[in-house]
Amino acid sequence: QVQLVESGGGLVQPGGSLRLSCAGSGSISAFYVMGWYRQAPGKQRELVAIIATDGTTNYADSVKGRFTISRVNAKNTVYLQMNSLKPDDTAVYFCSARAIASPNHFGQGTQVTVSS
Repeated sequence: QVQLVESGGGLVQPGGSLRLSCAGSGSISAFYVMGWYRQAPGKQRELVAIIATDGTTNYADSVKGRFTISRVNAKNTVYLQMNSLKPDDTAVYFCSARAIASPNHFGQGTQVTVSS
């Protein structure tokens, strides 16, 4: 069974930075792609960034140039460095992991609030 535990959320002022971390446990094959999704109040969950075991990444247009995703394969751990944060980045951020051609597993989420 795959388990994902996020940490690093909090309150930050506009223009500030946060680093999210996610540690996964379970079958190694379940971590082929790891990433981050977010859900703001009243909105659908959306992809933020994903990274495969070979380092291939994909970012939402809204975060390109501001957020950086990275991972440590040996630890099934994924990070999201968020810089130049905006109020629109306020959301619950969910860690994700999936095997090839399989649906995502999600963590419980961590709140990120960008406000002055």
